[in-house]
Formats: sequence, C-alpha cells, structure tokens
Amino acid sequence: MASGSEADVSPPAHSRDTFSHRRSAWDRSSVKMTPLVAVVSSPHARLFTCFFKLGAQQASPLQLHTGTSLAAKNYHEVLVLGGGSGGITMASRMKKRVGAENVAIIEPSEGSLPLLGACVHFYQPIWTLVGAGAKQLSSSGRPTASVIPSGVEWIKDRVAELNPDKNCIRTDTGKEISYKYLIIALGIQLDYGKIKGLPEGFSQPKIGSNYSVGTVEKTWKALQDFKEGNAIFTFPNTPVKCAGAPQKIMYLSEDYFRKTGKRSKANIIFNTSLGSIFGVKKYADALMEIIQERNLTVNYKQNLIEVRADKQEAVFENMDKPGETQVISYEMLHVTPPMSAPDVLKKSPVVDDAGWVDVDKETLQHKKYSNVFGIGDCTNLPTSKTAAAVAAQSGILDRTISLIMKNEAPMKKYDGYTSCPLVTSYNRVILAEFDYNLQPVETFPFDQSKQRLSMYLMKADMMPFLYWNMMLKGYWGGPAFLRKLFHLGMS
Repeated sequence: MASGSEADVSPPAHSRDTFSHRRSAWDRSSVKMTPLVAVVSSPHARLFTCFFKLGAQQASPLQLHTGTSLAAKNYHEVLVLGGGSGGITMASRMKKRVGAENVAIIEPSEGSLPLLGACVHFYQPIWTLVGAGAKQLSSSGRPTASVIPSGVEWIKDRVAELNPDKNCIRTDTGKEISYKYLIIALGIQLDYGKIKGLPEGFSQPKIGSNYSVGTVEKTWKALQDFKEGNAIFTFPNTPVKCAGAPQKIMYLSEDYFRKTGKRSKANIIFNTSLGSIFGVKKYADALMEIIQERNLTVNYKQNLIEVRADKQEAVFENMDKPGETQVISYEMLHVTPPMSAPDVLKKSPVVDDAGWVDVDKETLQHKKYSNVFGIGDCTNLPTSKTAAAVAAQSGILDRTISLIMKNEAPMKKYDGYTSCPLVTSYNRVILAEFDYNLQPVETFPFDQSKQRLSMYLMKADMMPFLYWNMMLKGYWGGPAFLRKLFHLGMS
C-alpha cells in the first residue's frame, strides 16, 4: 500500500541528470496554476482528507543532523549513497541498528522550491495528481534537512566513483570516504536528452511531463489550454519508474476533458513501446475495458524519438520495423522520458551489463561484494520500480544487513512485491499489487481490479501520510502484515 514511485516512485535520487536537478530559466519562471474544482466533495471524503492532513501536520518540520560538505568524516560504519526514498529509509533503519553517529548519507544539496526555499526532498508519486491539477506541487516536497534522520551525517556532495575493492567512494570534491557497509540507493536517471528536441522543447507550450519537478506543472498548463486535436501520451523503450504513471495521466486527462466539455474535440492517443497495456493480466483486462468504454486509442510498439515543439509534432519509431517512423501533430503531449541507471553507476564495478546494481533478488545483497547492498530503482531487481517496492525492500534489507553484521546468513526473502495505484479518474483508482511472477498479491479482501473511491482516497491522502510519517522514519515495510490480518480465515 505504500505509494508507487511514479514519477519513482521515488523522490529525486542522488544522481539525476542535469535537466532534473538544475532548473533552467524557463523552469524557474512559475507557471500560473488554476486549482481544479474539487472533484471529490462528499462529506465522508472531506472528513477522510482532513484526517490525514491533520496527521501529516503533526510531523516535526525540522530534524537535527550533522550536515556538512567540508568536515565529513573519512570513515563510516554504514554509508548510504542517495537521499531519495530508499536512501532516507535505510539511513533511518541503520540508525536504529548501529547508532546515528555511525551512519552517513551522501546527497547533493541542490534542488529547491520557492515556497520552501531550501534543498527539497520530493514525494514524486503525487505528481500524477499535480499534473492533473488535483494537487499543488508545493505539497509534494519538504526540506531535505527535515527528512534526514537526526544525528546522521549529511554529506552534501555527489558520488563520483565507487571502489568496492577498497571499501571506499570518491566524491565530486575529491574526498575519499571509506565504509564497512555500503547501501546504494542512487535512484534512476531521466534521459530527456535521448529524445531529439528535448529538453529544450519544454520551453514551448502544449507539452509537459509528470516525471520532473520542472515540467510537471507544464502538464497541467497544457491540459488547461487544450482546445481541439490530438492529446498524446508516451511510454519509452527503457525501464521506467512506476510503469503505470504514463497511462494514469491519460485517464485523468480524459476525465478532465469530459468535465470541461472538451471530450468530443479530443482524440486521445497512448503510444507505448511495450506490447501490452500492463504486465499483470488481471489488471490489464480491467484497464482494457476502461480504454474501450472511454474510446481511447492505444498503439503498441511505438517509441517517441523526436519532438518538434515549435511545430507541435511528435515523431515515433515502429519498434517492430526499425527505421520506420510516423509524425503525429499534437494539441497536447505528455512525455515519459527514457530512463537508465545513473552515469556514476554505469562505469562502476558494482553493476550488471545493463548498468544496474547487481544484487541478489531475494536478499538485496550484492552478488560479488558481500558488504555492499542495493535498494530501489538503481538495482536490477526484476520488479516494477515503485516506492511501494522500496518500502517492502527496506524491511528485507534491514534484516539482511542485521544478520550479516552478526556473521549470519540472510534468511528473510523479498518476493518482488510492488504496487501501482492506477488512477483512472479524479475519484477512482485500481490498486494493482503483484510479485516477481506477475501474480496479484492483494492486501484487501475485495477485488482490487475494480475502480474504487476508497482506493483513490488512499492514493491521494493516506499514502503520502505513510510516506512522510512512517516509511522515511524506518517504520513502514509494506502492507504484508495487513494482508495477513485482512485475509484471516479466507482460503
């Protein structure tokens, strides 16, 4: 039930591409946002929302930590690379294991929001709703200083090199830091630049992306400004974080067009490089019913390779016939960028041939270096890259490391659990939960392939509460215990 990382499910990880970290002039100019009229207005819904907002406000706004970029110690018992969801969560858990003074986390101090005025940690799963005008961007971030565990040293630098044979890393500033145990949580890299015409094309209207802090509000602006024509949504030919996010914004956009009287003027197209709408048949069948009922066009094996933003044209390549392209004009374009492991990992000895951290899929321990571990989007775990997966992985990895610290073999095994709340309208969600085998692993004692208001409220309000107040503090390892409780006495 912990949120899916859409947009990764995870808050910006340590190694983002330049486009994601350094907002250009056109990014920094604020986009005027017109809040969407409340779409869930029943008394019960308002009470539910109020409850979780009150709970979230109880969180302490600041944490004391020993953040530094100049006086960092040269050795730490546990060194965490990355300050995204996986990094912060594991730093909290390791603090409980070995004490805050023995844990450090490396995360640059870049990235800010005007309203917060500081380095910001983002809860990216909510960006689907930000891009649809149902949430404000400012609600998705908190100062990084407030989420780093108190007493844990924050090294405000960027990892430049990993040397696991010598148990040390080197930072951009040239500092060498050694460790006894290393946790790699560097997230995933957004490669907008692999699409010709991007990222510079985002300076033009009618185009947005829910995957970047600098472009998510542009999605909402493009949605509001839509008049008549093609609304195109894309899915790239690479692994992505939260594979459901590219189609969630399509469903929300269609709902918005209906609510604003524009649906008859909109031709909605989902061009995906994949061969199916979703990897789990139960949920794929449910989604296909929605696609047919709402007259949405889905084209498979179509990969976005170029954006001509000045002409409002998108160029797609047929994956089954390389070299064969199609140019489609658009009135609105939502881009899901190609993604890859961070560059610093690709050139390190800890990755597999594809550039992902090479870990055991059950224990999350590195296959070669026994004191190195990986979590989240940067790993080669064969499951969907979401924040829900990170939550489940964190509990397993905590147990794995604690046993290895005692010279014992890891026993707890990760089954690949992940979750994707598939938002299908402004008040409905299909809650997909599944494992390595793409089999449903549902928490609640009802059919989660059905669109439900309760699941929307959980996505919009309960999941952010769990993220800020439990997961990042090391207390939430996924809903496995709830699943057992809800299914007691059931076959």
